[in-house]
Amino acid sequence: MKFLRKNRTGCLLILLALLFLFLGIWRGESSVVYQKASNICMECIGLG
Repeated sequence: MKFLRKNRTGCLLILLALLFLFLGIWRGESSVVYQKASNICMECIGLG
């Protein structure tokens, strides 16, 4: 409990980051990110 009292802001930011991470996965944003990353890789290789 002492750790949480001392690092309240850090713990709040971690919880907020996890909330946004799960919200993005729930909305299907991870597939969009993967699609964009694969397009960038194909352009770097010279196949796209």
